[in-house]
Amino acid sequence: MVELTPAEKKTLITRNLQETLGDDKLTKILGERDLKIYWGTATTGKPHVAYFVPMSKIADFLKAGCEVTILFADLHAYLDNMKAPWSLLELRTQYYEQVIKAMLSSIGVPLEKLKFVKGSDYQLSKEYTLDVYKLSSVVTQHDAKKAGAEVVKQVEYPLLSGLLYPGLQALDEEYLKVDAQFGGVDQRKIFTFSEKYLPQLGYEKRIHFMNPMVPGLAGGKMSSSEEDSKIDLLDSPANVKKKLKKAFCEPGNIADNGLLSFVKHVLFSLFKEGEGFEVTREAEHGGNITFLKYDELEKYYAEDKLHPGDLKATVEKYINRLLDPIRKTFEKPELQKLSAAAYPPPAKVKAGAAAPAAGGDEDAPHRLDIRVGKIVEVARHPDADTLYVLKIDLAEEQPRTIISGLVKFVTQEELEQRLVAVLCNLKPSKMRGILSEGMVLCTSNADHTVVEPIVLPANATPGSRLAFEGYSGTPDEQLNPKKKVWEKLSVDFKTNGDGLAVWKDNFLLTPEGEKLSSKLANCAIK
Repeated sequence: MVELTPAEKKTLITRNLQETLGDDKLTKILGERDLKIYWGTATTGKPHVAYFVPMSKIADFLKAGCEVTILFADLHAYLDNMKAPWSLLELRTQYYEQVIKAMLSSIGVPLEKLKFVKGSDYQLSKEYTLDVYKLSSVVTQHDAKKAGAEVVKQVEYPLLSGLLYPGLQALDEEYLKVDAQFGGVDQRKIFTFSEKYLPQLGYEKRIHFMNPMVPGLAGGKMSSSEEDSKIDLLDSPANVKKKLKKAFCEPGNIADNGLLSFVKHVLFSLFKEGEGFEVTREAEHGGNITFLKYDELEKYYAEDKLHPGDLKATVEKYINRLLDPIRKTFEKPELQKLSAAAYPPPAKVKAGAAAPAAGGDEDAPHRLDIRVGKIVEVARHPDADTLYVLKIDLAEEQPRTIISGLVKFVTQEELEQRLVAVLCNLKPSKMRGILSEGMVLCTSNADHTVVEPIVLPANATPGSRLAFEGYSGTPDEQLNPKKKVWEKLSVDFKTNGDGLAVWKDNFLLTPEGEKLSSKLANCAIK
């Protein structure tokens, strides 16, 4: 193999990146030795085909002679608003390791050239923990929140864990002993945070490489939590075809086209010399054509010479080539068992449940009048030590009085001015002499030792109605207590494995389509 010059290595390292911070330092290091880089991934939702974008870039790094470390950031997954519940953390880390190794093998990356590290293997050490404390003494709350704005889930009352997240990612650069960190452009604020604060601890500022964000199949960011926006690595060929058929692919549109982005950042970076993007089509539609350069394909599509159906069919062929070795690897019984344990399937919905009739006596969740409320006053119940008397703004003429048994679980300070989900159409009832006009919805673990209100997005508006995905209709004016409507519906109202509020497998959503969450996964909501 011909030895690359430092300039050739730099070209390979930086091709297709959206931005590089520290270009001069990169040039200097490559003039002296090979670069040491790390890429980290928080072990949350299932990896999907967009993960081939960083994988193909890692292949570039290796071709350029770089030493590459892959970090399975298990503690980060937990710190980011409990996206990975503690009970599933180890299983998801194992799943990520297996599936990412299978991905790398499918694109011909030799695993022996890579170093794999689990975050908790060093992030719980005495030295690392001391540095976390040191960092917390110089970082402002404003800077920590700003750094995680594009990555850490944003809520009105952020957990301290989410504020720690950027600092830990910065410290990883020092403890992994690398020259550079690689990530998506959504990580930019964390990268600049690292450049600002690591030198304050006496550590060197690192180089940062940023990939562009690849649009999802429906347009916008490809996301593990948006089923229609992504293709799972274990999807069958039939599912791949089905999802690509529904993919947004407007004729001539090259600006927000997830398929073209995938071709550019994955396929063309993997093609060997002389290999190109081969489109097979009927003679009357222009016949077969091969594009040896991505720019040629993009220009051809922009000029409306390539039909979206032909682009989809060709991308489908290449995606299945990439996924076939991964599917085969995961045919092993132990990996199938791991996949099911790390990502437990949602409860099955009975036939016909997704298309309920509005109103009536049918036990469907559209009958529940659940609204966003803001707690404007908190007081202890004068006659009950375990009860709060809450005044909640629901955008009505005056705040509602609601009695809540949260005294043992949540402080008054934590409740004041907090956004909550309120079930508004229960029949009002007196609790120790005070009329309660609704119920604050909370998650609870099995033995009722941990209880917390559901977490709403910070931009939720008091008074706005929350609805379940797939269900429409007018809520009952008041739930009939004799027919036990709430009691029946609440059986299937819970958080799923990712801590998101669902009825069966249907998400509870704000009018803007945002999901509600909890740090308690697979727990009842009442």
